[in-house]
Amino acid sequence: MLSFIRKLAINDKIRDGLLPNRAMENAEDILKVKNQKELISKDETELKESIYDLLRTIKDPEKPQTLEQLDVVYEDCINIQEATPGGITVIRVEFNPTVPHCSLATLIGLCIRVKLERHLLAIFKLDIYIKQGAHSTEQEINKQINDKERIAAAMENPNLRELVEKCIKEEE
Repeated sequence: MLSFIRKLAINDKIRDGLLPNRAMENAEDILKVKNQKELISKDETELKESIYDLLRTIKDPEKPQTLEQLDVVYEDCINIQEATPGGITVIRVEFNPTVPHCSLATLIGLCIRVKLERHLLAIFKLDIYIKQGAHSTEQEINKQINDKERIAAAMENPNLRELVEKCIKEEE
């Protein structure tokens, strides 16, 4: 069985680091596990920071500002959950539309998903949600932006794909 040890940022890609579990035999092993937990905490913080750096530069589809400038994404919007027994780490991203009836909230969620999927090397499960109570149709939008078939269909639309590419393009 594998346990989550660390996440490594390599260039602009983020990679999962896994090491096998082993039984603790003595006090020295207990100390190593304690240090491991400190390492996990440190590396999760680095992973969250790397993900936030990716998200904050996404441009709003209607406005010239970024999602960070509009407070759509914020540092605490990323939650890294403990790895499953299969070694898959769940990354939950919550975003806050600028208005409760934002017509482009689904597009913003799609931009977040596409940008993260392009920059994550490891096996992660992405859960992307609108902040609870921040949108009038949050449940419907959450369902759309977490449905693989709907995402694939949306990215097959050339106009929508072009808009997503424009929003997630990195400035030189």
